[in-house]
Amino acid sequence: MALERLPAPATSWERLPVILKILIEGAARRAGNGFVRPEDVDAYLAWKPGASAAATGDERELPFSPARVVLQDFTGVPAVVDLAALRDAARELGIDPERINPQVPADLVIDHSVQIDRWATPEALEQNVTREYERNAERYQLLRWAQGAFDRFRVVPPGAGIVHQVNLESLATVVRVEEIDGAPLAFPDTCVGTDSHTTMISGLGVLGFGVGGIEAEAVLLGEPLFSPLPKIVGLKLTGKLPAGTTATDLVLTVTERLRAHGVVGAYVEAFGDGLATVSLADRATIANMSPEFGATTTLFPIDQITLDYLRVTGRESAQIELVGAYAKAQGLWRTSGHDPLYDEVVEISLNEIVPSLAGPKRPQDRVALPNLGTGFERTYADRAGSKAHSATVGVTTMRDGAVAIAAITSCTNTSNPSVMIASGLLARNAVARGMQVPAWVKTSLAPGSRVVTAYLERAGLLEPLAALGFNVAGYGCTTCIGNSGPLDQEVAAAVEREDLLVAAVLSGNRNFEGRIHPAVRAAYLASPPLVVALALAGTVVTNLDTDPIGNDRSGTPVYLRDLWPSDQEIAAAVAKAADASLYRSSYADLFAGDARWQGLNVPTGRTYAWDPASTYIARPAFTEKIPATAAPIADVHDARALLLLGDSVTTDHISPAGSIRADSPAGRWMIERGVAVGDFNSYGARRGHDQVMKRGTFANIRLRNALADGKEGPITSHLPSGELLAVADAAARYAESTTPLVIIAGKEYGSGSSRDWAAKGTQMLGVRAVIAESYERIHRSNLIGMGILPLQFLPGESAASHSLNGRERFTLQALAAVSPRGRIQLHVEQSGAGDTATGERRAIELIVRLDGPMELETYRQGGIMPAVLRRMAKQ
Repeated sequence: MALERLPAPATSWERLPVILKILIEGAARRAGNGFVRPEDVDAYLAWKPGASAAATGDERELPFSPARVVLQDFTGVPAVVDLAALRDAARELGIDPERINPQVPADLVIDHSVQIDRWATPEALEQNVTREYERNAERYQLLRWAQGAFDRFRVVPPGAGIVHQVNLESLATVVRVEEIDGAPLAFPDTCVGTDSHTTMISGLGVLGFGVGGIEAEAVLLGEPLFSPLPKIVGLKLTGKLPAGTTATDLVLTVTERLRAHGVVGAYVEAFGDGLATVSLADRATIANMSPEFGATTTLFPIDQITLDYLRVTGRESAQIELVGAYAKAQGLWRTSGHDPLYDEVVEISLNEIVPSLAGPKRPQDRVALPNLGTGFERTYADRAGSKAHSATVGVTTMRDGAVAIAAITSCTNTSNPSVMIASGLLARNAVARGMQVPAWVKTSLAPGSRVVTAYLERAGLLEPLAALGFNVAGYGCTTCIGNSGPLDQEVAAAVEREDLLVAAVLSGNRNFEGRIHPAVRAAYLASPPLVVALALAGTVVTNLDTDPIGNDRSGTPVYLRDLWPSDQEIAAAVAKAADASLYRSSYADLFAGDARWQGLNVPTGRTYAWDPASTYIARPAFTEKIPATAAPIADVHDARALLLLGDSVTTDHISPAGSIRADSPAGRWMIERGVAVGDFNSYGARRGHDQVMKRGTFANIRLRNALADGKEGPITSHLPSGELLAVADAAARYAESTTPLVIIAGKEYGSGSSRDWAAKGTQMLGVRAVIAESYERIHRSNLIGMGILPLQFLPGESAASHSLNGRERFTLQALAAVSPRGRIQLHVEQSGAGDTATGERRAIELIVRLDGPMELETYRQGGIMPAVLRRMAKQ
């Protein structure tokens, strides 16, 4: 759709943000398709600074239909399970099961399953992949079945890389061409994904962002996403990065600044003269971490740097020419003339960026390099003087702050040749001086694609990295998502015995407590070369500007400045090592897989044959017995609070992806079914089975719940008994007495990964509503998608301001009559001694966080899946 043929927008085409142009083109191209109305196009055209829904209160929902969907296996397997289950549900409602089929192209990249079981040996990669197949053969058989059973559905087998890096380096076309009404039509490549870091592709000029798995399923079935007119924040970059700084230093500063400014739910678009000095890989690193600063996505408009990257990564010349011509014709090309207009602008001078890390608990908590050690000690000041926290490992002593895990991991940084080459050069310099990594540090290298290994090998840098223990251990997300594997037994025993507070240092994007490893409380995000440096230092209690990171073979102290390569050396090595031939050869057989993949026993048939004995794959309970029509929403009477939580409760807290404890409800359930503890795998790998995941909801060992009598972990008080139980066990006890449940929380509830099981598991525990001070966008949408009502305290109010202790009884009435962004009364009955009702009642006014008519309709239908099925039944 040629934008110049449309009516003039309220903001001139020259000053309109590129994001709006993409949204306008998509709506205009699809107008009249049953979802997009002419007035929707007009609403997009009417955008001007200050016209966003957030500013005007106009909550009209506008459609967006992405061109394609990308998935990873942790979120993709449950999506495939749901699609397979919906085929059964469709048949039960008299609908042809074949209608449950992707209506847009979908690519699923298997990247979340490999774990670092072996490390620091040349055999680590092969042994970890072998173990991966042993653990996940059943899940992979399901995906092989789906590849044959569903149209427009491709699977990238294990060992290719990380979904976002594969998307960036291979899958994305930037401009797509499809035959429409018998003629080829070019339009912008756009995508959504079941991983919050799908935003990375926006660094390439492709508008992309993460959605919940539930929303992704709706998109796959041909439905658009709906949201109000967005707020668009301009990120103005000026100047140039100083020598010795990296893209990681820049992105951690951007994360800190934008999180502080407040961009939750907004679209961010980069502009300014500084963009001319920011490489495509650096742009992708910034876009990748959009979820960490709360934005829906961060778009970098197409320019010559985009085309150069497409050329370096081996795209066809004709496609590159098309991208350039289309972007210029449609006004999507970045120009240096008039700056676009935005709702708000945040300016960052690249000249002011300094070497940084982020941690030890949140990605927005940036720490300048000299302040690393003092920052750690300040964060954990309560331990000072309590006891001597130290232990001997090998012939040396580890103390609080010891680096237990040092991982070069995650597409956030391994997609960036400059920082990867820098890590190899630093390792080479350290090896040349005879330096070694302390025995307690678990080191690993998990590239986001095989291209990384190819250019490191060509540059002669794989060998020095391996000499320091950074052998290639897998091609996947690994440590970044908590698949860090076990610590060395001696180290793990020392940490537990001496109550050591140890740290992880990783080149990832998230460092929430308990995410990286259950025994590792502190975690710092850092560039790959800093990961190597801190592995050598063996501790985060250091000032890398002034303290040595170790000694050379003669015992002479070595400082970071002695090892750090110059910008010129890094650039020369990148130019020599990374070229189009490496990318073409690495991606030549992307969908083929190895002999293990080809040798899987693949089920057949258009519907899936569920195995009732399976503990990996099962038809979810919420897809069974879906009635043909929705019943009116029942009111909630005398509900109990399952949990009373604080701020920044993440989806990792709600639905952890890591290891399963034998004494947990999920562990006990599997043991009862004959699963050996050594075969538990992880919660992430078990997301295809609803009964495991229900029991794993709120199973994070770092959960802080005010109803847990001061204890940390996945426990809560069952009321009125007062008995402390595992959260899932308490929910089961409430279900026996048909007691409805609510959850009460603070700010930023559901932040972090776009984890649909955080909502599915909540629903299966019997929770009818969540009451929070604020929500992260994707999780709030997922709650609605599962028929759970998100409610919000009025501004400035909270559980504390209303003196809620979580032991009250709660009632919500007239739920069938709620309206978008309307108000509802929460009736609270106080409890006295022994949990007896005191008769004291009061009402708290709450905001209904159904933000538009489509969300209201989804809630009334009991969730997205029943809504989609009923729409199909009517057609």
